[in-house]
Amino acid sequence: MSSTNNIDLLRFATAGSVDDGKSTLIGRLLHDSKSILQDQLENIKALSEKRGDNFLNLALLTDGLRAEREQGITIDVAYRYFSTPKRKFILADSPGHAQYTRNMITAVSGVSLVIVMIDARNGVVEQTRRHSFIAELLGVKHLIVSVNKMDLVDYNQTVFTTIKDKYTDFISKTSIPDVQFVPISALKGDNVVDKSTQMHWYDGPTLMYLLENVQVNSDYNRVDCRFPVQTVIRPQSADYHDYRGYAGRVASGVFKKNDEVIVLPSKNKTRIKKIDTFDGELNEAFAPMSVTLLLEDNIDISRGDMIVKPNNLPMETQELDVMVCWLSDKKLVVGGKYILKHTTKEVKCVVKEVYYKINIQTLHRYDVDTEIGLNDIGKIKLKIAAPLLYDSYQQNKATGSLILIDESTLNTVAACTIR
Repeated sequence: MSSTNNIDLLRFATAGSVDDGKSTLIGRLLHDSKSILQDQLENIKALSEKRGDNFLNLALLTDGLRAEREQGITIDVAYRYFSTPKRKFILADSPGHAQYTRNMITAVSGVSLVIVMIDARNGVVEQTRRHSFIAELLGVKHLIVSVNKMDLVDYNQTVFTTIKDKYTDFISKTSIPDVQFVPISALKGDNVVDKSTQMHWYDGPTLMYLLENVQVNSDYNRVDCRFPVQTVIRPQSADYHDYRGYAGRVASGVFKKNDEVIVLPSKNKTRIKKIDTFDGELNEAFAPMSVTLLLEDNIDISRGDMIVKPNNLPMETQELDVMVCWLSDKKLVVGGKYILKHTTKEVKCVVKEVYYKINIQTLHRYDVDTEIGLNDIGKIKLKIAAPLLYDSYQQNKATGSLILIDESTLNTVAACTIR
């Protein structure tokens, strides 16, 4: 048990067009890595027989909603947790339809790796490009392109090579540094966990091997120290009469006891006196740990303030250019007022301008048609009611991203990254 607790964690998501086999692949990963409980397996067998499937329908493991099972599609994000002797995994199965792109954005926003599924019969399609571009926009550095359903093209090497070349030409226009290709059959299990006996021409690793061995620790920013304050803890009890701590999650960097820090926006300097957690005191804290900082001086600090290092400050502005993924049926309104949520801070803002909209097929920018609607991606300018402390998204996902909230409905209408 102790060895299992010490292995590292990989968060990853699946993406691709509907019916490319994302749910089946996840079911195959769970089944072949022996991560399915016996009662779950029996349930899936019974459901497969009830549906008239003449095979074990592993997609039913992740198509958790009744409506999904009836339609045979995934309409929400389904999360699964499993582990192997080498690594723990949290995977998100996102939907394939274009109208559920916002769910795909939700799934991909917190992962280190994305598996891009491609149906070997259809090749690179619009959703392949859309999801790959969103992955790049959200800072994902590792892609595994799984060319699925190779069993339906007679495990033909030329089919795989043609798709690989076409996708490579597309992805070379982005900044994703690590792209791997694997020919698989999720239904038959070829090259998922076990090596295929049908594709002797492929001498690369299996999909599971890549998942177990991809290096993601360097994805965390350990340099720029950012601690957005979530809440002030003052128990005011007899045992903790003078206790004043500032709780939150370390967005990036490493904070240590006795470190000199500066509180923004007041710019007051002090030192870290103590780092508390639920499990006891620590000498240092780093991203993404949730801790409580106690400071040497009694400074007025509230939710939304940020504790940083004096020699490494975030940028500050009231006008901001962001890339926006629109998530609402209500179109973006130039001049419209929204609530901006950034780390632990909420502030009102106005959309000043739409610079351009992205054509997902070509990645070209259109500055003539600038109407931003559901699932559209573009670049806009925001005017913010109070100064915002931020970094670029490439530097820090936590302080380089924000969401927009409709003032009247309080629904989230957009996910934004700062570039």
